[in-house]
Amino acid sequence: MPAVTVDNPLTLPKVAASGDAVARPVLAVTTAPSGFEGEGFPVRRAFAGINYRHLDPFIMMDQMGEVEYAAGEPKGTPWHPHRGFETVTYLIDGTFIHQDSNGGGGTIENGDTQWMTAGSGLLHIEAPPESLVQSGGLFHGLQLWVNLPKADKMMDPRYQDIRGGEVQLLASPDGGALLRVIAGELDGHRGPGITHTPITMIHATVRPGAEVTLPWREDFNGLAYVLAGRGTVGAERRPIAMGQTAVFGAGGSLTVRADERQDGHTPDLEVVLLGGRPIREPMAHYGPFVMNSQAELKQAFEDFQAGRLGTVPAVHGM
Repeated sequence: MPAVTVDNPLTLPKVAASGDAVARPVLAVTTAPSGFEGEGFPVRRAFAGINYRHLDPFIMMDQMGEVEYAAGEPKGTPWHPHRGFETVTYLIDGTFIHQDSNGGGGTIENGDTQWMTAGSGLLHIEAPPESLVQSGGLFHGLQLWVNLPKADKMMDPRYQDIRGGEVQLLASPDGGALLRVIAGELDGHRGPGITHTPITMIHATVRPGAEVTLPWREDFNGLAYVLAGRGTVGAERRPIAMGQTAVFGAGGSLTVRADERQDGHTPDLEVVLLGGRPIREPMAHYGPFVMNSQAELKQAFEDFQAGRLGTVPAVHGM
């Protein structure tokens, strides 16, 4: 880590908040509990314990790994349904194969992102390739769930394959922070991900002792999740470390700083920055479905059981 980088960040476009931007205060710092997902791969539940009013339009995010698998250990998820939201899988290290019943799919690795809009519903599967299962190896990534507003929940499914080389690369003025804009916009620079719900998703690498203050849309919320390393957030320099999420309050800029000394296994602070325009609609969430009411949830389960969300292809290449 990181998978997508440059030798000299000073060659990239520079981004910095204006001097009169109101700094966002840090409302809370939470620690993600660990668990297992799919067929048994380890995850950290990044948003556990955070009130949904601070997360909206995001629903959940899992940090998958970082884990070094032995031969025969790599795991994925079996075929399963989704309706009413989007799943974003950002792979930092390793390889994952995705396929869905709508015909979308492909292989992502080392900085790639797959963006699946479940919309009205589909089935999908995510799994390591057979070669990785046989050899073992490093696996590390994120899966983020983004809610869809009621008007878009039953839209046609869609799949986006975003290569790591397509992300918008930016830097702080002194080159101490490398910013990868995966989706949304930062100071006029757009990432490749096409979103229905307006959001921004950035993977930032901050060198030891460096600080970056970014402009942030005032109509968006603000979250920072630490993938690796340690540092501080906000002008008040609230401590934060691997597996923790910072929730920012209102304002026009947010600040992240890396400690002078980092953990032995990572040279830099690695942090994912998220912001989105709150949907502010009722949310009914159970398992793989995110709707607006219990009646819609019940209908989603009935449609899944009746095969109306798609069928598993006879040959899926996993």
